[in-house]
Amino acid sequence: MSSPITGTAAGVPFTALPPDGDKTAPLIVTWHMLDAPRSDAAFAAALPMNGLPAWRVHLGMPMCGARMVDGAMDAGLELIREDVLMSFLHAFVKQATEEFPEALAAIRAQLPVDDGPIGVLGGSLGGAVALRVLADTGTPIFAGAVVNAAIRMRSVVGLFPGDYPYDAESEKAVDSLDFLPKAGVIASRAPLLVVSGELDHPGLRADAISLADAMGDQSELLSIPGLEHPLADEPGIEPAPQLPQARAVDAGVTAWFRRHLGV
Repeated sequence: MSSPITGTAAGVPFTALPPDGDKTAPLIVTWHMLDAPRSDAAFAAALPMNGLPAWRVHLGMPMCGARMVDGAMDAGLELIREDVLMSFLHAFVKQATEEFPEALAAIRAQLPVDDGPIGVLGGSLGGAVALRVLADTGTPIFAGAVVNAAIRMRSVVGLFPGDYPYDAESEKAVDSLDFLPKAGVIASRAPLLVVSGELDHPGLRADAISLADAMGDQSELLSIPGLEHPLADEPGIEPAPQLPQARAVDAGVTAWFRRHLGV
């Protein structure tokens, strides 16, 4: 098994796991959770997808991992206190999506990946990034997968204490990150594996089931017994041994991408 490669792509930190052999290979891009594992390196350890004949390039989300302010998550927590939707959830997804095209070009310039369609995978808030790339961009994609994903941002906002004070701007923002109405568009773009922990937050689990149902035969739902929302133990910043539930997720997404790579 090759060692991880770390670097930056157009300013976005990444942890890349190469396929076996030296030949050019397809690319799968991931975006991690903001729960544990909350960095690209930690997400790569939780879901390495070993054995796939593809590069797995795990991108860092804003203000996480190598982009933490002063080596801590405190600045991100301050954004949650400021405005959980507009300063934190929507802002992070927006930034990660907008910086992706240049990051993808930089990855292709740095690593021996082919120029064909890519795979995308996202966990939790990173799942919203993967879904936005599917629904709102023209990037060619051969298959996607999401794990305990933020499928309807209203459901995620509802996990935080208090009633969120929606106004016209925040209503527009939260609705732009509701992917249930975009299920048809996503289905037309690529097949999607929807992975949902049976012990995930009830609202997020319901959204996962609804998205898989809405996409019909272009989607599969994979339920993971015993899996709560995180995929790793706290603090979730550094790579850690793979938990049993994460191993089950890893096996599922690996088989899914292998099938759609045609190998």
